[in-house]
Amino acid sequence: MAAGDHTVLQLSTPSTANLSAKVHPLVIFNICDCYVRRPDQAERVIGTLLGSVLPDGTVDIRNSYAVPHTESAEQVALDIEYHHNMLVSHQKVNPKEVIVGWYSTGLGVTGGSALIHDFYSREVQNPVHLTVDTGFRNGEGTIKAYVSVNLALGDRQLAAQFQEIPLDLRMVEAERLGFDILKTTAVDKLPNDLEGMEVTMQRLLALIDDVYKYVDDVVEGRVAADNSIGRFISDTVASLPKLSPSVFDKLVNDSLQDQLLLLYLSSITRTQLGLAEKLNTAAQIL
Repeated sequence: MAAGDHTVLQLSTPSTANLSAKVHPLVIFNICDCYVRRPDQAERVIGTLLGSVLPDGTVDIRNSYAVPHTESAEQVALDIEYHHNMLVSHQKVNPKEVIVGWYSTGLGVTGGSALIHDFYSREVQNPVHLTVDTGFRNGEGTIKAYVSVNLALGDRQLAAQFQEIPLDLRMVEAERLGFDILKTTAVDKLPNDLEGMEVTMQRLLALIDDVYKYVDDVVEGRVAADNSIGRFISDTVASLPKLSPSVFDKLVNDSLQDQLLLLYLSSITRTQLGLAEKLNTAAQIL
């Protein structure tokens, strides 16, 4: 090989030295809401970021929406048709908002991130990848932004590397209060109907126990009687319908059967949508 002939390992990408992103609190709230409402089998949420590029080159992220996906160790499949339909709907409301990148929940970049980033690179030039730690470990939400850097050997592209860029999360005082409350609320998933009913019944039983204790304390003379509390308890008891145990059991069982039927129908619908999504994705790939 001649002395002047050599292969150079280089990073081929637009300069990220002056590139930065700014995210509005609405986007973080929306991502966290989508995360707690995610399907049972999903470990994370993936979605599209909308906004604009400011004259100084800052990527202004103002809105987002989740995109259904299926993920395994080998591949990630996005519902592309759903993504395009949601984009058209958003741009009817605000045509100035365009795709600026995509987001995922969790800490940092994962193995399938490069595949998803490659798809969004065909949607917009140099998309931003936003990661949001919805676990709020140690009471802090880790929010980071990345861009992709192509690692090339000569004319041959080898891989893509994610490079972190500065991210600005600006909030007014009211938004700051909401974000602080969000960080202290440890909710991984919204309860289903049966779980919600169970929690409600437990709280109701606890309140009834408190009322029983108060009445016993008043009767035994341990607590002074309060006429307003007594009238409130009397009105509450008088408002209860007079039902025999058999009628009450029948009403509860009928309501429970209705709830179970709704759960069964929703499960069938979810299965049908999942099959349709996989067939759609397979048809687009083929």
